[in-house]
Amino acid sequence: MEKLSRVFDLLSYNKELYNTSDILATKIDNDWKKYSIDEFISTSNAISRGLLSLKIAKNDKVAIMSENRPEWNFCDFGIMQIGATQVPMYPTLAENDIKFILNDAEIKIIFVSSKQIYDKILNVKNESNLDLKIYTFDKIKSLPYWEEIKNLGEENANIDLEIHKSKITKDDLLTLIYTSGTTGTPKGVMLTHDNLLSNVLFSAPMYPKEITRALSFLPLSHIFERMVCYMYFYLGIAVYYAESMDTIVANLAEVKPHCFTTVPRLLEKVYDRIVAKGHELSGVKKSLFFWALKLGHQYELEGKNGLWYEIQLKIARKLIFSKWRDALGGEILCIVSGGAALQERLARVFWGANIKVLEGYGLTETSPVIAVNGPFVGQTKFGTVGKVLGNLQVKIAEDGEILVKGPSVTKAYYKRPDATTETIVDGWFHTGDIGELKDGFLAITDRKKEVFKTAGGKYISPQVLENKFKESVYIEQIMIVGENMKFPSALIVPNFDNLKEWAKRNGIIETEPEQLVKNVKVCEKIWDEVSKLNVGFGHWEQVKKIALLANEFTIDGGELTPKLSIKRKVVMNKNKEIIERIYASVDANEHHVI
Repeated sequence: MEKLSRVFDLLSYNKELYNTSDILATKIDNDWKKYSIDEFISTSNAISRGLLSLKIAKNDKVAIMSENRPEWNFCDFGIMQIGATQVPMYPTLAENDIKFILNDAEIKIIFVSSKQIYDKILNVKNESNLDLKIYTFDKIKSLPYWEEIKNLGEENANIDLEIHKSKITKDDLLTLIYTSGTTGTPKGVMLTHDNLLSNVLFSAPMYPKEITRALSFLPLSHIFERMVCYMYFYLGIAVYYAESMDTIVANLAEVKPHCFTTVPRLLEKVYDRIVAKGHELSGVKKSLFFWALKLGHQYELEGKNGLWYEIQLKIARKLIFSKWRDALGGEILCIVSGGAALQERLARVFWGANIKVLEGYGLTETSPVIAVNGPFVGQTKFGTVGKVLGNLQVKIAEDGEILVKGPSVTKAYYKRPDATTETIVDGWFHTGDIGELKDGFLAITDRKKEVFKTAGGKYISPQVLENKFKESVYIEQIMIVGENMKFPSALIVPNFDNLKEWAKRNGIIETEPEQLVKNVKVCEKIWDEVSKLNVGFGHWEQVKKIALLANEFTIDGGELTPKLSIKRKVVMNKNKEIIERIYASVDANEHHVI
């Protein structure tokens, strides 16, 4: 068996161990087109030879700006096999970020998915006078097509790829990933073959051996999905790409995956839809649904609730929760959640429904997994992100910051020695997250930079508050504000689907978000939800005022990062006047809703 020391070794490893017939699959014209490991290898090799024919050399930068599709993987491996560096770019990137990355990384070639992205890149290329070749994955008349490089490689089949591969070591740069972050200019995170492979090898044991098929919809441009896909190749798991975020439900039904990765926001939406359907039931069915839901929220691992609870749960799983599993394709064995904090009540209810949601934690700089909950006995603890991977060290600094050291940690930021020395001290990477270790399990409490002080000198952890308030089915998005103010407040985007149903039941005729957020009864309803969820927090932490927003925070609107984290400064700037109105009156008890 070939020794794994570079990421591209995964292909020959998969061929030797599994010979996967559908290692990649995508839907074209209503049919699933499947690619075997042999096709994967031959196409990637052709891309490698084609790039060499175009004079792309070791350490040159080649970018991919596309949604998930097999061509992404073919080009990724084609790039890495010649020692060039792949630079992934989100299809949703703003033009100023595109311009920065293309210039900073000195990109030679970029693969894009569509005409729309092609035009965006062409505009930046012309404006900045860049020496850049652009190829499309979609076949578009008169535009350079990615298969031209593949064909060029096939015409030059005499190029000995093994010579180029042999010059690549585990410490060579594999990828340069620009983190959008929630503030500031993008930073290029340098990750080597060893960074990624070490993370693959120590994350893989968390996956049950029965898993052979996965659905993928999180962007490959993000290190989370990319590392997981490398792990799928290592484990012989077939990767089926969802057509889009809008078709996930239909694709789940078709593919019947054993696993998929997700972010909490999507799980929250799934849960809210399920609960909304429960409200539509009547009589005995409705009673049974909410009985099962209550049981799910009380779930404890390893039968700790006792025999009577387990008997009830078995009935609930058969009558109610089996339909949840069916909605996810019927064969789901586990879901991995990352990118943000998962509400503990969601983890409990999904486990109660016999759907194992494994919350993990990491950053781009750590390739990414630092810790993850596992599916087996003793591997999960609710309210934590799991145990630290076996090849990493974690310690908590005096100020509560999580520090990590190990083979998956980046050595540096690209062209940013200042950022490198600030973040990596004596080999320890400073994550910027606040946390604690509980019986070997890591718990995250907040982002260090997001914790703020009120005017009274009390510390507020916004993430803890936000996660709690999102338990309300009437709250879709929330951002806590109040730095240097007398008390914390919240900007809230209601869940308008659920709110419209409630409004209809309560004789409110308004249906548009702009009208609903101004309705007195609606304002009172959301304030009642906040009041209930405030209980349990210290008086100084409790939200005293709220403002309802009609427009959702989005990636396109600039309020969210591609992994759906809130860009706090952007949201605050866009809602500056509203925040000023919140604090115009010093009396926290006067007009709770602005």
